[in-house]
Amino acid sequence: MKYRENPKNGDQLSLIGFGCMRFAKDEAEVEKEIRHAIEQGINYFDTAYIYPGSESTLGKILAKGLRDKVKIATKLPPYLVKKYEDFDKLFNEELKRLQTDYIDYYLMHMLTEVSVWERLVGLGIVDWIKEKKDKGQIRNIGFSYHGGKDEFVKIIDAHNWEFVMMQYNYLDENNQAGKSGLQYAASKGLPVMIMEPLRGGKLVSNLPKQVYQLMNKENADRSPAEWAFRWLYNQPEVTVVLSGMNSMEMLDENIRIASVAEPNEFGANEYKLFEEVREVLNNTIKVPCTACNYCMPCPVGVDIPTCFSCYNDREIEGKFAAIGKYIMQTSLKSTPSNASLCIQCGKCESHCPQKIEIRAELKNVKKKMEGFYFKPARVVIKKFMKL
Repeated sequence: MKYRENPKNGDQLSLIGFGCMRFAKDEAEVEKEIRHAIEQGINYFDTAYIYPGSESTLGKILAKGLRDKVKIATKLPPYLVKKYEDFDKLFNEELKRLQTDYIDYYLMHMLTEVSVWERLVGLGIVDWIKEKKDKGQIRNIGFSYHGGKDEFVKIIDAHNWEFVMMQYNYLDENNQAGKSGLQYAASKGLPVMIMEPLRGGKLVSNLPKQVYQLMNKENADRSPAEWAFRWLYNQPEVTVVLSGMNSMEMLDENIRIASVAEPNEFGANEYKLFEEVREVLNNTIKVPCTACNYCMPCPVGVDIPTCFSCYNDREIEGKFAAIGKYIMQTSLKSTPSNASLCIQCGKCESHCPQKIEIRAELKNVKKKMEGFYFKPARVVIKKFMKL
């Protein structure tokens, strides 16, 4: 395992971090994966208050003699804080779930603009953070970010942060905080943790054939996932790359890549490859959804990320394959969750980190995925599957 140093405190952090947002349902299997990850050198585990069951599962496993071997990162949801007392209420619940008395890396979750931080400042969070750090309950304070470049810089300059977390991958090189944000954070001596390295899986599966051809031409032994990770590892400003790993095969592959990748190893050919791949992908992706699920739950049950995923797959897999998948994933469940259920309330848009015009895009999904063939196709598929 390769490690990169936290310039703030000298921590040696594993290049690949274990993202805990989507654990497998089988807790015994999750424990095997976490133990294996630690044995292979992964020491950074990222969870959050709002990830269902994640903190409790991680805490239960780490309490079996593993806590001191890892750095736990978890997050405070600002939108649940209405008064000063809520800071302790939420934080203490997290300590209880994680079965620990301190958090190594604590983040303000999903900041999108400096005004969100300023509201917390008005509620007394600066004094609260100092108190927790003085007691040793918080070792490092940071924030996770989903917004534009300008606000990212403003937030960094608004507090004496000790690390940051941002969405970043080769398709989003100039989106959200982007490369300039990464470099600005690094110039301030801040470790940078990366989320969405594979853009919710979109940079791995069902890519256009032209992308596979480009990658194979350059190096046929590297999978799309390896290319995506190596693009990040190539940048010395990147400290930890988070990956949600829910199989031993995926875990071992990610560990292998993180054990051989080096910074600044790309040459002109590799940079040209990614320019060409970006051009292909930007011409196929209709909705830039990363399936982060912050828009969920929908008040009327629309599965927004799945609707967008199938809609995007229409351009990659073809019309009928994508529509078949759409019907199976949204309309054959006990409670349908297809796009036409949307009542245009707009609640989802206020939580979307990508600032997607969700209501308008769901109308597009309905138009393209629920044509005259939708109902009869649903009946045929349901009959075929004997549902």
